[in-house]
Amino acid sequence: MQTRRQTLKQSAVVAGLLAGTGLFPQYALAFNKAAFEAKSLNDALKALGASGAPAASTSVTLTAPDIAENGAVVPLAVASSLPNVKQMVLLVEKNPNALVSVFNVTPEVEASFSTRAKMGESSDVYAVAITADGKAHYAKKEVKVTLGGCGG
Repeated sequence: MQTRRQTLKQSAVVAGLLAGTGLFPQYALAFNKAAFEAKSLNDALKALGASGAPAASTSVTLTAPDIAENGAVVPLAVASSLPNVKQMVLLVEKNPNALVSVFNVTPEVEASFSTRAKMGESSDVYAVAITADGKAHYAKKEVKVTLGGCGG
């Protein structure tokens, strides 16, 4: 009979071997450094592969509080009813780095996600749906922050 500790130890060894041989899925290791380091909305969208200027759309919805009492944990949700959405993106205009999150969408996944973001000050928040043809559609909302989360 194997103890829980032995099972966990063996699992860790197997995971280490898989990681060492490169057998973990590569998409799990994907990271778009240029997009996450972008200082402006347009630079972040360009790094994600969006072409042209983003267009306002009623098919993209952003759920965010009007007033966030604590900028360290601002709940945000994004959804889209557009066809052929490949990415859902959340951006905060006045954050040091504009890009908050990127959700990759496949035909098997509903384009509806929620997360929490850190905001240093009151700012416009953008929910962007990038379609397979590279067009960007967005919704925006101003969120007022009473207690800063990015070092405030």
